[in-house]
Amino acid sequence: MKREDGLKPYDAKKSVWVPDGEGGYDEAMIDTVDGDKVTCKVGWEPKTFKSAQCMQVNPPKMEKFDDVSNMTYLNEASVLWNLKARYVAKLIYTYSGLFCVVINPYKRYPIYTLRTMELYIGKRRNECWPHIFAIAEGAYQGMVNSGCNQSILITGESGAGKTENTKKVISYFATVCSSGKRKEGEASLEDKIVQTNPVLEAWGNAKTVRNDNSSRFGKFIRIHFNQAGKLSGADMVVYLLEKSRLTYQQPLERCYHAFYNIMSDQVPSIKEKCLLSDNILDYWFVSQGKLTVPSIDDKEDMQFAD
Repeated sequence: MKREDGLKPYDAKKSVWVPDGEGGYDEAMIDTVDGDKVTCKVGWEPKTFKSAQCMQVNPPKMEKFDDVSNMTYLNEASVLWNLKARYVAKLIYTYSGLFCVVINPYKRYPIYTLRTMELYIGKRRNECWPHIFAIAEGAYQGMVNSGCNQSILITGESGAGKTENTKKVISYFATVCSSGKRKEGEASLEDKIVQTNPVLEAWGNAKTVRNDNSSRFGKFIRIHFNQAGKLSGADMVVYLLEKSRLTYQQPLERCYHAFYNIMSDQVPSIKEKCLLSDNILDYWFVSQGKLTVPSIDDKEDMQFAD
């Protein structure tokens, strides 16, 4: 991959990024400069731009760079190109200084296995590829070494992957920092923490136009460790629940998953206990939008949440 990137045509003085007219950028070569106007060849087509619109291209050795903040030319076009090149190469995590930028591939990659977790244990951030596990390990090491609380802020627009990455952080701590102590026949503390996710998602996640499993609430999760650095417990503060969704949904949206899980008949006794009929259309407040979602198995979700 690196060898192919090194074969790209590049001139340190002439290679520039220019606007493509659609909100993106094209790579071009400067042909002539006349004051504030620059004539470039975009492919084989000559185009004229203002000099302020031209941004320098980074050397080929910085193609698919792990940390965009360390690139020679840090401009909008170079950052966007680097993120796109890494995304196409299935490298969805990229550092930007203290931040880790994630681009949701909307498909599952085998990069969250136990073997992957083991690669990040005890490693500094620059010793492994960018990953959410590296961020979790950095926070853990900071806590152990300084004895101070650490925070991980996961933010982004709807469908960006906030919930999924939060679950990966919790899974990492639950696996790596396991106490190993439990009574026979009883679920471990680590398993109990991870198993809270299906219940939280049932009552706080819903289908939106852009995301089939969108978290419609914020949550502050505290994970507690003992003096030995082992997991000792967790608690959670839920806030900003989207209450309006309970009484109204747009045609392409759906209310919170819990009601549809209950109506799926996976646990028949629940409907009887809740005095519910067999027809979901009897309940106007939760049947104004979609009743089923192709990517969500309500019966399976009910089984996990039960």
